[in-house]
Order: sequence, then structure tokens, then C-alpha cells
Amino acid sequence: MKMMKSWIAAIGMMGLLPLALAETPAAPLVNPADAKSHIGEMASVCGKVVDVKVGKYGLVGRGKVVTFYLDQPEASQVFNFVAFGSKEGGPQEAVTAYQGKSVCVSGKITETSGVPFIMAADRTQIKVQEEKVSK
Repeated sequence: MKMMKSWIAAIGMMGLLPLALAETPAAPLVNPADAKSHIGEMASVCGKVVDVKVGKYGLVGRGKVVTFYLDQPEASQVFNFVAFGSKEGGPQEAVTAYQGKSVCVSGKITETSGVPFIMAADRTQIKVQEEKVSK
């Protein structure tokens, strides 16, 4: 009887193995201008950081909010993401890390005042893209 229970457990585990090994599908890549069509979805939005704004106030344990605008500056923004500086470097560290660079930020696209954005509370959500060198 003990042997039968072991076999049943082993067969059940083997049936679940494909689910355990399945990869999570990658978030779709979205252009900043198209992000408004993906509100509420998980995605990776890729573009160039062209403008940055450091908030006046911060959040306890996080520091000051830094807003990064992709492809269009604040005045004509199409998408932005929000992040925080490191505890050591403050908001300026985050500005230096991303300003003027091409990045992809992953997360749930939400909106405020009609502008889509991603809250990147965890900086692992932001990936700097390597610049292509032309010959």
C-alpha cells in the first residue's frame, strides 16, 4: 500500500512538471507612443529618456520620486516611468543612470491625467539598452 501511494505521488508530480518548467511569457514590447493602447496590461516599454523631473517630495524609505519621460519631453509627453534613486546616491544617481539613454521599463501600464506610465519601484524593472555603433 505504501508503494502504491508513492507511485501515485510520483505520477502526480510528473504531471505537474511541465507547469513547473514552463517559462513565463515575456511581456510584449511597446513603443512609448502606443502605450496608451495598453493601459492595464503588463508590457515592456522601450524608448529614449529625453527629459527628467525630480519630485519636490519623497516617500518614506524610498526617497524622492524621479519621473523619466521617454521619446517626448514633459510638455508633450507620451509616456513616462517613475523610479527612485538609491539610498546612497539619492535621486541624482537615478538621473545619471538613465538620462539620455535608451531603456526598456517593464511593468503594468497605468495612467494618470491621460498619460500612460509604469511605476518602477524596483529598479530591476529598468534595463538600459546598449547603443548601436554605426560603422
